[in-house]
Amino acid sequence: MRSTCDEWKPFIVMIAIDFSFAAVNILLKKVLEEGMNHLVFITYRLSIATIFIAPIGYFRERNDRPRLTFRILCYLFCSAIVGASVTQYFFLLGIQYTSATFSCAFINMVPVVTFMMALPFGLETVKIKSKSGRAKILGSLVCIGGALMLTLYKGKPLFNFSHYESVSPVAKSSEVNLASTRTTGKWTIGVIALALGTIFWSSWFILQSKISKRYPCQYSSTAIMSFFGAIQSAVICFFTDHNLSIWVLQGKIQIIAILYAGMIGSGLCFVGMSWCVKKRGPVFTAAFSPLVQIMAAMIDIPVLHEQLHLGSVMGSILVIIGLYILLWGKSMEMQNRVVKLVQEAEETKEQEPQPQIQQLTVYVHAETCDSQCH
Repeated sequence: MRSTCDEWKPFIVMIAIDFSFAAVNILLKKVLEEGMNHLVFITYRLSIATIFIAPIGYFRERNDRPRLTFRILCYLFCSAIVGASVTQYFFLLGIQYTSATFSCAFINMVPVVTFMMALPFGLETVKIKSKSGRAKILGSLVCIGGALMLTLYKGKPLFNFSHYESVSPVAKSSEVNLASTRTTGKWTIGVIALALGTIFWSSWFILQSKISKRYPCQYSSTAIMSFFGAIQSAVICFFTDHNLSIWVLQGKIQIIAILYAGMIGSGLCFVGMSWCVKKRGPVFTAAFSPLVQIMAAMIDIPVLHEQLHLGSVMGSILVIIGLYILLWGKSMEMQNRVVKLVQEAEETKEQEPQPQIQQLTVYVHAETCDSQCH
């Protein structure tokens, strides 16, 4: 009974994490619509994450923490640029100008983009003759097709929320053209911001693979990265907007969103994902990312009355299918690698005793000859 519970724990944890990420996206869109500055939100969120994660890293990794050199600090500073401050700014801009559901579809593309960026650096290999290699290529192509559909085809709206509007028909008809032009322009900016955020976040995974080898303390490195990211966001915000009033939080929803996004979205969720990677591996953990989009849609559409378009649905389906094909190929590759290592270990064990037996036979034969001579 206990073993069954332990087996299902990673599933329950990942579902809870995905629900938390979906709630973060909804809260982000809500506070951004109220006019909160993107960089102010990022600064507060990363500051809360630093305060929350730093004690965990100190007590959990104090016995096996390596020396923090200047080179590692430079890596973490660059990691904060592509993984925290700039990336979150692009994603927040994309969420504001599109929707939480649409932004989650771009987040689902991160594993595929990371896989394609890792190929030139030798971090990933593709064997075209093997099933796993062909699956990874096919999954990447399908996911790219879904991304192009998300970007180039919006499609007709699937829901009618006209009964929630209190605008008179005359006023509504006089503002249709202006609202349509403004919405199309914002949607384009949002798509570009999400695409840039996806590229930057994928670059962070490439950089993180190098950092993890030199400084394998994930909690401490995340706390330092969040600290650098908070400073970067604050500096950029001060340069772009000199109005100090934007730093004043207005309303309970902004305070709740910052605390939740910092402590849960950048704190407990990271701890839970790290635990799942340790228990089941990165492929298992990444396979749950499409659930964020589904859960965001479950909240986004009925609660916030966010519109859902045909292009978003079709593109999201292609992205999810491509992602799972890629993950299936990656899982098959890991299984083949484990089988190969086991076979090599067995062959090594079979070959090791033979020289020892031969040496023992020679030794016994020499002893017998000596005793006979004497």
